[in-house]
Amino acid sequence: MSTKVRSYTDQELLQKVKSLPNFKKIPKQRWILGVRSKVDTYNTYDDKFYEFEGEKFIRVVSGTTNAGGGILRGGFLKYNKKGTAILKADEWYYNVWSYGLHKGKMPALKQIGRKVKVFRDKNMNKKSEEIGKIELGWFGINYHTNTYDFSLKNIKVINWLIGYWSAGCMVINDRKKYLEQIEYYKKAYQDGKQIMVTFCLINEFD
Repeated sequence: MSTKVRSYTDQELLQKVKSLPNFKKIPKQRWILGVRSKVDTYNTYDDKFYEFEGEKFIRVVSGTTNAGGGILRGGFLKYNKKGTAILKADEWYYNVWSYGLHKGKMPALKQIGRKVKVFRDKNMNKKSEEIGKIELGWFGINYHTNTYDFSLKNIKVINWLIGYWSAGCMVINDRKKYLEQIEYYKKAYQDGKQIMVTFCLINEFD
């Protein structure tokens, strides 16, 4: 199985993100771009994340920018009765993440920087929808993978069902590529540097 989000050239992506209303500049350091699938297949990792350093492409990984089925179908009540957090797309979130541990267990990029914009979806119709009022705040919208098991025997496992791994977070389903990616930020943290990571989320476009 693989994500069906269309592929883009670097220039197509850069041109798109520069056209967004709140665009200020392309960060000089590493930043991440999420592309949310038009199809939005229920409970499936069908989105993509591109990593850049300035305007130089580094890698692309599959994942989700939407919550999993368990959350959409009522699991959100455990976190917020208003509904599932759906991060607003076609938006830049400058200096939003920095290295830390997701739930104290997993190396991740955590929302310890600026606020983000979310919608609250509570209609439980199996779709992640940008509906209702926008909320601005710190909601723990982190960037992480979908396992706490990083043993070598399971390092190449790719799981395509989201389940409860996202209640609004950006989640990668390829643990091998994720560990390769997060190592850069982890090393900087261990060297005493706090890198603030910018994230941009866009909808799939033609």
